[in-house]
Amino acid sequence: MAPPTPVPTPTRAAFLSALGCYVMWGFLPLLFMVQASLGFSAPEILSHRALWSVLFAGGLVLLAGHSGQVRAVLGQPRTLAWLALATVLIAVNWGLYVWATTHHATLEASLGYYINPLLNMIVGLWLFREKIDRWGWVAIGLAAVGVLFQALALGRPPWISIALALSFGAYGVIKKRIPVEAQAGLFIECLLLLPFGLMFVIWLQTQGLGHAFESPVAFGWALLNGPATVLPLALFAYAARRMPLSTMGFIQFLGPTLQFGVGLATGELFTPLRAVSFVFIWLGAGVFAAAALFRARAARRALANGAQPV
Repeated sequence: MAPPTPVPTPTRAAFLSALGCYVMWGFLPLLFMVQASLGFSAPEILSHRALWSVLFAGGLVLLAGHSGQVRAVLGQPRTLAWLALATVLIAVNWGLYVWATTHHATLEASLGYYINPLLNMIVGLWLFREKIDRWGWVAIGLAAVGVLFQALALGRPPWISIALALSFGAYGVIKKRIPVEAQAGLFIECLLLLPFGLMFVIWLQTQGLGHAFESPVAFGWALLNGPATVLPLALFAYAARRMPLSTMGFIQFLGPTLQFGVGLATGELFTPLRAVSFVFIWLGAGVFAAAALFRARAARRALANGAQPV
């Protein structure tokens, strides 16, 4: 039997990277809402994310001095195939998220990112042999009840929430497993998306349906999709390879909390039944966070005691 995969020890840089990416993602709906107010459709926003992200991702590669690794990965079919799968997953995630935040479904999207860290716990147990204690299972159970109440509130399963959680969870697993630095992997993903984004932008312009080039203001908002997409993904990719999935999940609760606030602030429907669903989700998140804090303190105490001279 193969030995257990070692669990990486979080560093200060990894922690700050994770914190930064989730704060950015928490406020990202506002960017898409502004573009929607200027006439951008969800597919047009998605195509501009693909188009402009490659420029900023390429800049990160040059700054990090990883251009040699990009060339090496392009010559490794197996690694390139895994990156292509990651690209499909993140494109699905982007598309769903842009659609949700521009169609008054930011609250449902936030639910997906509350589910995701709990899903990461199960994936961490299955793939990386990370342990889940009884409080972890309590958190997962509470979240499951929350999802059930959300389905009752919506009159249908929360498909957007589930799809966002699954697509981003699977993306995180791939980014954790492939031996590619964050900047190089992200640039290749953006490079794979570039032809699709470029072709759709050209088609929109030839059909007179595009909005990005109508004014300098509209173009500026379209261009902002580049750094707004690349910077949090680069920070996430850096942190995901250097932290346990369970720790990433703990920090990730910040993102959906900010998204939830954006949804409420923009007037999305929040019924009593929907409130009950989020209460169960928040209880699950609270149990998870408290258990993670307790484990971290216990580990520090054990380390301190072990370091004392005999």
